Amino acid sequence: MYKKYLTSLLLLNMTFFMSWICVKEVKINKVASTQAFRMEYLSESMQEDKKSFLEVVAKVSSGQRVVDYEVLEQEIKYPLSEKDYDSLLRIVEAEAGGEDEDGKLLVANVVLNRVNSRKFPNTVTEVVMQKGQGVAQFTPTVDGRFANVKISSETYAAVERALYGEDISQGALYFCARHEADSGRLLWFDQKLTKLFTYGNHEFYM
Repeated sequence: MYKKYLTSLLLLNMTFFMSWICVKEVKINKVASTQAFRMEYLSESMQEDKKSFLEVVAKVSSGQRVVDYEVLEQEIKYPLSEKDYDSLLRIVEAEAGGEDEDGKLLVANVVLNRVNSRKFPNTVTEVVMQKGQGVAQFTPTVDGRFANVKISSETYAAVERALYGEDISQGALYFCARHEADSGRLLWFDQKLTKLFTYGNHEFYM
């Protein structure tokens, strides 16, 4: 009798113990599967980030500019040939190397205003190299500065602003540095032109 009772009790305990193990296994499997899901998701995310990073690195290493969408939205107003672009950079650096970025922008504006005017040639290089009665319109083209300048990052930035249409010149077609110009030329500026404003070391005229 007691033996039968003990046997039943033992079987009941074993059944309870096995049920407890099954429940624990289900919980463990649930946790393990959750972690596996998280790890799989994390792995996929890392792969996407790695792919994006590698795409950017590839663009940079290939020389392709990575720019914001807003920059891509802008349209260049003055598309120039390589020669004209180089001429504009050089004359801006030579004439306004000691000016701030706006001072450089103003010189670029004057050159482009001349390109747009019927009074002057219709390309940047021709405007920069123009002579009137044998006198150079831009002194740096004859004193060596134009050919030997080193273009600064500020000049690149100022020229880019001008090419995208930023104009702060009020339509100026002429400028001079009064303290450097000869008296005969200054007299012509004062008598024949209308002064607009002074910025930095330059006076701007129409």
